[in-house]
Amino acid sequence: MTDTATPNRKIHQGRNVKRFREMLGIKQDALAYELGEDWNQKKISLLEQKETIEPDILSRVAKILKVPIEAIENFDEEQAVNIISNTFTSNDTSTLNAINIQPTFNPLDKMVELYERMLQQQKEMIEKLEKLIQGK
Repeated sequence: MTDTATPNRKIHQGRNVKRFREMLGIKQDALAYELGEDWNQKKISLLEQKETIEPDILSRVAKILKVPIEAIENFDEEQAVNIISNTFTSNDTSTLNAINIQPTFNPLDKMVELYERMLQQQKEMIEKLEKLIQGK
């Protein structure tokens, strides 16, 4: 059975890694450091250009970025933009009334939660870098 909503649409996992990394304010060098000795900025750059990333590497990157692996595997920016523009750009609110969206969560709370996680991760990264600097 094929998905007719997104025909021939491939998720670009490398681009998604880059998006999440940038949203979290993490440099390629810092991600490379977290992945280990055999990683460097150039290797991260090449990873972010790959459409499909090996599952074990994807799992390690997701853990470092503290995002679900499914987020990297499934996020489609174009589809998200289309949904938002089709839903909210019209002055005709009948579309929204017809859809009758009743989320079980507050989207603003989710954004605050993501922002707090980003801040915590940034704090942890700074602490690690300070320890690294003090160790030299």
